[in-house]
Amino acid sequence: MFRSYLHLGLHLLVPAAVAAIFFRQKFFHAWITMTATMLVDLDHLLANPVYDAGRCSIGFHPLHQYPAIAAYGILLVWPRLRLVAIGLLTHMALDGVDCVWMQYEN
Repeated sequence: MFRSYLHLGLHLLVPAAVAAIFFRQKFFHAWITMTATMLVDLDHLLANPVYDAGRCSIGFHPLHQYPAIAAYGILLVWPRLRLVAIGLLTHMALDGVDCVWMQYEN
């Protein structure tokens, strides 16, 4: 249970840290944009059960597949989409860390 709460908290705190370090002049805009990329988790609604604390989302959910993650990386090329890309890639990195953590818990 602790892992789940920490994971959700990091999805708010890490974008805030990235915004504070790299986008200080437009912190709030950057943080909100990167945090809004949590909407990518709507693909969890396609799973049964919707939430499974022991399931790694990377490679399982459609928007968490490796081709999708590569597409998020390509979005970095366009300045107008850069914050969205950083938010999505940060989200995937945090989900990846959660997957590794799950392996060590078992």
